[in-house]
Amino acid sequence: MKSLLLVFSCVLLMGATTKSTTTSPTIFGKWITIDDETNKKKSVVEIFERDGKVYGKIVKLYPREGRGPNPKCDKCTDDRKGEPLVGLEIIRDMEKDDDEYEDGTICDPENGKIYDCAMWLNEDNSNRLMVRGYLGFFYRTQIWVRLPE
Repeated sequence: MKSLLLVFSCVLLMGATTKSTTTSPTIFGKWITIDDETNKKKSVVEIFERDGKVYGKIVKLYPREGRGPNPKCDKCTDDRKGEPLVGLEIIRDMEKDDDEYEDGTICDPENGKIYDCAMWLNEDNSNRLMVRGYLGFFYRTQIWVRLPE
């Protein structure tokens, strides 16, 4: 009887410990990018941390008419010029500020332009990442969708 009581107590204790270790969602992981005009999937971007800053690279391209399986960033004007899109680091040097990441850049490989960037999780749905690119006072915000694991 004592051993049964001990086992039962251990199970209860383990259950209580497991419940207290929940974590809040983060921007890290893989995200599906959506074309603003066609509403179709464009790519999968993996967001990760390196040396205390946040980066993102393309890890998959969805097929698109008129484009080969792994085109290069021909319109890029910096060190990314001529690099394959799969593996291309499009988000650089983002820093966390409360619930938002900012002070970094994002490259649009479609036109080669580099924009200031801010990112944050949607308040109502943490599986939606708000990605805003700035050029002066003008900006555009895209919604990326978390890739299910």
